[in-house]
Amino acid sequence: MAKAERPDLAREWVARAFTRVEDVVYIALGVLLAASAIALLANAGVAFVRTVADGEIAGRLVSILDQLLLVLMIVEILYTVQISFREHALVPEPFLVVGLIAGIRRVLVITAELSNVAQGDPDTFRHAMLELGLLTLMILALVGALGIVRRRAPGAAAEKA
Repeated sequence: MAKAERPDLAREWVARAFTRVEDVVYIALGVLLAASAIALLANAGVAFVRTVADGEIAGRLVSILDQLLLVLMIVEILYTVQISFREHALVPEPFLVVGLIAGIRRVLVITAELSNVAQGDPDTFRHAMLELGLLTLMILALVGALGIVRRRAPGAAAEKA
């Protein structure tokens, strides 16, 4: 019976060691994501103040919104890391939200550049329209998936603590 206990103890020790390594990685990842979000938010704030001071808000608004949506994506990824650290499980909802934000962010950028694209090459315009159509389908699919996840697995949407 002593031989049977040794493999179990070794497995338990290895599992605990991997869990500790996983926790260290999650903590480091969380710190880097938080620092990135703060730096990007500060950069967007400075850009906004400069834009308002220069009176160019209409021309730069999409760029600032793009930066803010990137910050929001990073915060949602940070939230996903927090859930994974706390519960040692992957929850689908934050990933769907990040994908949704990324899709909306790209739609805004394409839409803002549409006037320049429309005046250029017809093939470039056609590609932009195709990308907008595919992004719209992706956004609708992500919203549908988010609704399904929230209805079928209410516990999958972890509470923010």
